[in-house]
Amino acid sequence: MFRPLFVFIGARYTRAKRRNHFVSFISLTSMIGLALGVIVMIVVLSVMNGFDHEMRTRVLGMVPHATIEAGQPIDHWPGVAAKVRQNPQVEAVAPFTQMQGLLTHDGKVQKVLLNGIDPVQEHNVSIIDAFVQQGRVDDLRPGEFGIMLGDRAATKLGVGMGDKVTFVAPEITVTPAGMFPRLKRFTVVGIFHVGAGELDGYLGLTNLDDLGRLHRWKPGQVQGLRLKFADLFQAPRTSWQIAQQLGEKEYFARDWTRTHGNLYQAIGMEKAMIGLLLLLIVAVAAFNIISTLVMVVNDKKADIAILRTLGSTPGQIMRIFMVQGTVIGVVGTLVGAALGMLAALNVSAAIALLEKLIGHKFLNADVYFIDYLPSQLLASDVFMVCGAALVLSFLATLYPAWRAARTQPAEALRYE
Repeated sequence: MFRPLFVFIGARYTRAKRRNHFVSFISLTSMIGLALGVIVMIVVLSVMNGFDHEMRTRVLGMVPHATIEAGQPIDHWPGVAAKVRQNPQVEAVAPFTQMQGLLTHDGKVQKVLLNGIDPVQEHNVSIIDAFVQQGRVDDLRPGEFGIMLGDRAATKLGVGMGDKVTFVAPEITVTPAGMFPRLKRFTVVGIFHVGAGELDGYLGLTNLDDLGRLHRWKPGQVQGLRLKFADLFQAPRTSWQIAQQLGEKEYFARDWTRTHGNLYQAIGMEKAMIGLLLLLIVAVAAFNIISTLVMVVNDKKADIAILRTLGSTPGQIMRIFMVQGTVIGVVGTLVGAALGMLAALNVSAAIALLEKLIGHKFLNADVYFIDYLPSQLLASDVFMVCGAALVLSFLATLYPAWRAARTQPAEALRYE
């Protein structure tokens, strides 16, 4: 097979030599350093993609994309929902009512946000069904005052299926005997686990009518409507437009950017900053090729001089060492990409196994919004990392190759 002379010589310089194994060892360490940089960058970017994906699917699949509320309880919500559904961006609408308070059981207390839902409508706007461990959402029947809790809240209260919990509302009841807090007994009919500490620890689901009765509202009244959008990033603008169309003075909109927007923006900013820092690591590894090639040039001055006397041009000499550096960069990048993709696909399972073996959780759901390490490998990230590594590797070959091309045959052979 035909190969240009500079390709043959440049590729041969990357292999072990009988005379100087140290130069070949330095070439190997340059490949390893570049491969490690690519591995780390692919794995870390995949983990950040995983956090982004879990934020969208789990957390934003449980909390409303947007809500339409009014200053007073909404009467005849089906008519309002019909108007909201006319917007092409809205995929589904469901009524909701909320109330904050405390849950108590056997002397234990846990703060809770009770979310009153219509089990039939809730399936259209929430992915709660995917995370129910015990019971069913349909078990939240009106008049039975059932409640579904996150597993963290259930563990803290020490309750299970069928146990009774007392809800303490943030209101008081005035009686002839004095003022007393409003209390209501609920029966645990389900337990869910989303993997997000905020939801598993502080969210409770109950029937819409039951919570309306606790509010002392009229039958059929609700606090607002929960909206699900085809594109959640359209929620801020579209929900505001819907509220304007329904009546600016009567209705107002809330969207997910007010409750979880800062967290989502933080994830995006962290991914950008970490990617930049890791790119510097890849750059350091790539520019190790400079020192490798400079040593090769010094070691091969006699060979360069002989090639020049045989008629090789400075351009051909330069291309020889550019080929050698490029081979180091390509091999290191490809090995790093292969191992990086393998690590990114298995890092979640590996960390989960390690947590089980040592009995320690690396991610605390009280600090992070999930309690496990997610990973999502994207082809775009792999191509971006590999492209950056190859470009930096190629740039690193220019100075040593230029220096080799300037070698003067007479001076190089003077002491040979």
